[in-house]
Amino acid sequence: MAEITHPPMDQLQDLEYCIDSNPSWAETILLAFQNYILMLGTSVMIPTLLVPAMGGTDRDKALVIQTLLFVAGINTVLQALFGTRLPAVIGGSYAYVIPVAYIINDPSLQRISDRHDRFIQTMRAIQGALVIASSIQIILGYSQVWGLFSRFFSPLGMSPVVALVGLGLFQRGFPLLGNCVEIGLPMLLLVIGVSQYLKHVRPLRDIPIFERFPILICGTIIWIYSLILTAGGAYHNKPIATQISCRTDRANLISTAPWFKFPYPLQWGPPTFSAGHSFAMMSAVLVSMVESTGAYKAASRLAIATPPPAYVLSRGIGWQGIGIMLDGLFGTVTGSTVSVENVGLLGLTRVGSRRVVQISAGFMMFFSIFGKFGAVFASIPFPIFAALYCVLFGLVGSVGLSFLQFTNMNCMRNLIITGLSLFLGISIPQFFNQYWNPSHRGLAHTNAAWFNAFVNTVFSSPAMVGLTVAVILDNTIEVEKSKKDRGMPWWVKFRTFRGDNRNEEFYTLPFNLNRFFPPT
Repeated sequence: MAEITHPPMDQLQDLEYCIDSNPSWAETILLAFQNYILMLGTSVMIPTLLVPAMGGTDRDKALVIQTLLFVAGINTVLQALFGTRLPAVIGGSYAYVIPVAYIINDPSLQRISDRHDRFIQTMRAIQGALVIASSIQIILGYSQVWGLFSRFFSPLGMSPVVALVGLGLFQRGFPLLGNCVEIGLPMLLLVIGVSQYLKHVRPLRDIPIFERFPILICGTIIWIYSLILTAGGAYHNKPIATQISCRTDRANLISTAPWFKFPYPLQWGPPTFSAGHSFAMMSAVLVSMVESTGAYKAASRLAIATPPPAYVLSRGIGWQGIGIMLDGLFGTVTGSTVSVENVGLLGLTRVGSRRVVQISAGFMMFFSIFGKFGAVFASIPFPIFAALYCVLFGLVGSVGLSFLQFTNMNCMRNLIITGLSLFLGISIPQFFNQYWNPSHRGLAHTNAAWFNAFVNTVFSSPAMVGLTVAVILDNTIEVEKSKKDRGMPWWVKFRTFRGDNRNEEFYTLPFNLNRFFPPT
């Protein structure tokens, strides 16, 4: 048998910068700006989907986008400094769309005839639900309960979960790219060509600009191309859906965004509280917690770090709960989770520096305060982002599959668990999504609307379904007999903070705070 030349490795080897190593300041700033541009897709798409349904105007939408970006910057800094300390961007989450749609369609709110008043009252109801629901993550995180639960995880159980964090977002990729294929497809091909085939070309000194900045380079080229198509009248007399997807002037963000607006807590008024709204929102909080857990595992691998120990994972979930509470206080119309696309960007650029993400948070806050400047970049057609998602979500999915190297995949037990978790993780959410529409109808449609929202949200999440299937099967089928096959001998040393001496390098709190909050 030929010698194996690629044995399992704790950390990826072909990345240039890990958490604590930093590129030059010029590269760092450009990389940070690239992270900011990338997270604009989700930050614009979610308010664009929800604010009009709430009764809001284009100006209301622009203000919500600014607020979402501002709070995302705050949450990213908090997570990078005091949470997991991984280079993870914290942004808006699609997991909250179903419970928010349930609140929007509440009969008591729909009866409000004045559109602006309905928008304000709906926003305040969403705020109240987010504030109450955030307590779940805060309690599970800081009580270490989530860390204790994570002890049931193994490389075999987490591999499909991390994979589904990326692959489960397939609907955000080519289906949305296809809404404007003349823009999206060239972007996809250009990103692949520039980042992979030209990565060793270095026209500027020794900096691999094509590998480091594919989004800035390709995005600029295709954006200019889309501007030319728009100005040249290519979309005159086209259907409204095509114009919204393809034109660069349909979002009305630049004209409606204020020059200067400092988002502040309770800017829409005091939150209102409802038990039904809060219970519905709790489903999204649970889903975002699971999705973030998978994203943290992927980010640690792409930042050349060890898997975050249970204590660090709980700490990050606790701070993410505080972030969701801030979302509720400021009024972002959605909760927070780890931005999967930005995790994928760590691998595409081969830069896992924490400093890059911290500076990108500064860009988020700056451009959210000076609204006109931020609106220019936010007007990029969404198919450009969808093309990027095809690459970045796929990369995160492959990182999840890489955890299988620590398991015995010649074992039928492991093959069944992995295959079933991946298949059901994609198939069940697809089944639920077929029956859901913005009027909060779904596969679950009892007389208790909050219960419908809860069930439809939980089972519409690939990562949530995948975690449920994988963890249950992995911890009930021949558990003792299969410890080695599951990868536990490799995994066990990363369960505790003191289990591996590299953990201190990656996850120790700054400012000597470990004296007051000693790791366990």
